[in-house]
Amino acid sequence: MNHYPLWKYLLILSALALGLVYTMPNFYGESPAVQVSPLRSGIKADAALMGRVEAALKAANLNSEAVSLDATSVKARFGDTDSQLKAKDTLQTQLGEDYVVALNLLSRSPQWLASISALPMYLGLDLRGGVHFMMQVDMRGALDKAMESSASDIRSTLRDKNIAYSGVTRDGRQLTVRFRDADARGKGEAELRQHFNGLLFSNKEEGSEYLLLASLKPEEDKRIQDSAIQQNLVTLRNRVNELGVAEPVIQQQGADRIVVQLPGVQDTARAKDILGRTATLEVRMVDEEHHYVEGTAVPFGTEMFKDREGTPILVKKAVIFTGERISDAQPGFDSRDNEPAVHLNLDGVGARKFKETTRENVGKRMAIILFEKGKGEIVTAPTIREEIGGGRVQITGRMSTEEAQNTALLLRAGALAAPMEIVEERTVGPSLGADNIARGFNSTKIGFTAIAIFMMAYYLMFGMVSMLALGANLLLLVALLSMMQATLTLPGMAGIALTLGMAIDANVLINERIREELRNGNTPQASIHAGYEQAFGTILDSNITTLIAGIALFMFGSGPIRGFAVVLCLGILTSMFSAVLVSRSLVNLIYGRKARLSKVAIG
Repeated sequence: MNHYPLWKYLLILSALALGLVYTMPNFYGESPAVQVSPLRSGIKADAALMGRVEAALKAANLNSEAVSLDATSVKARFGDTDSQLKAKDTLQTQLGEDYVVALNLLSRSPQWLASISALPMYLGLDLRGGVHFMMQVDMRGALDKAMESSASDIRSTLRDKNIAYSGVTRDGRQLTVRFRDADARGKGEAELRQHFNGLLFSNKEEGSEYLLLASLKPEEDKRIQDSAIQQNLVTLRNRVNELGVAEPVIQQQGADRIVVQLPGVQDTARAKDILGRTATLEVRMVDEEHHYVEGTAVPFGTEMFKDREGTPILVKKAVIFTGERISDAQPGFDSRDNEPAVHLNLDGVGARKFKETTRENVGKRMAIILFEKGKGEIVTAPTIREEIGGGRVQITGRMSTEEAQNTALLLRAGALAAPMEIVEERTVGPSLGADNIARGFNSTKIGFTAIAIFMMAYYLMFGMVSMLALGANLLLLVALLSMMQATLTLPGMAGIALTLGMAIDANVLINERIREELRNGNTPQASIHAGYEQAFGTILDSNITTLIAGIALFMFGSGPIRGFAVVLCLGILTSMFSAVLVSRSLVNLIYGRKARLSKVAIG
């Protein structure tokens, strides 16, 4: 009656063994470390860089536990955080601005565990630490960008309507459209007023020219600034999603600042690089009429940028389109020479502008400029051979495969509406959360011990079985969190405590049902069978209702609330497994093989 087939015992044993293996990395702890990564694509993380790191640490009398090299960085481990901080300052000074030197925490777990992807679960900022950025949005840049876009759109509108004009120039926050006669200005003003509701128009005469002045309305000014913040928030969220960071905090602070917190980030250098880069793309025409001479001023209406070989190229200030017109960006390879490339898909407006520009400028050069941290670099400046339609553009230009992937990531995540600068950067060390960790684990241990004493005193042998099942539940829950690489925060620890309470509640229902069957005169074996079978429906109902609440918290919550919901939902699944299958298997092993069982120790 109370027997499990062999396969069921093996299944339970395998689940517990797997849980133990994936829980183990959490007991080894972490080493303070610094991570050195190249900033520019031309510099590689290699044995020479590792040698420079070792030499710099030795010269500063800093003893590292180990220095290792991987595909993208050099990592140095230390025994304490003081040495870690000194090493960061030393390496940043010695290596210069070509490298990112970031604080990191590396797991001490053995290599054989890492080889099977048995990694410790992350801890949130409140427990372990992480990376904190305060980023300031350049509102002046957002407004300048909006005016440049308006200038380009005004030119396109006047051309499409065949309205003659002499030129469109921008002076700060004011656009000037020049006409040769009043009639053309009147037609142009009527057309532009219809298409540009956010601009304020006024007339002016200057010699023989008829001018139409345009500036942003106050409400449009505010809308652009609010939109810049919102778009940058969305872009940063997309970038964080691309990084795969769990439970990030990305929120507006004040009128022009954004806070980004990345709890439990392992690769802090990559996070700093991706978030700190403000990559935007601009497509402009090369100035074919002038040639740049070192030390001389650039001609009016042009700017000078260097290509990847360091050659200066003059480009016109008029922007054909920006990264805002990119609907998708994917890394790939050029079909002609198999070099790494980035393939772009443009939206309808971008495709139309690109088609018009290539049709009107066959034989001329077009520059594709990538702006990062306020500095522009010409990725490629090909000659236009024919009209290009369809909205598909390819960027090549001596880039590595990794750089093509990173560039595609940044452009795919969305263009920033305005440049941003990191005004505050903190890497929160593990010491800050040590007290919270100690309190959280102590409360769990005290609660577990108190429950164990009560259950064993009240239910005797069945109480001991319940505590073994509860231990298995905790083991499986931690293993699942580690396998999912979830970020554990203080609310998550509260979820673990709640899970323990719910799991023991299931065993109380089973034990009380067995007692009731015994009082009704059933045999011990029949009482055990009925207790587990009849209590299962009640346990299932209570867990399903809690699971629904947990799913609702996950769907509509954010940040730590979602972390709590994840732990709660996983805990419900593990508690069902442990309270029913694990405890039943133990009871079967203890009592199930006794054919003439006269009594059971259940109090």
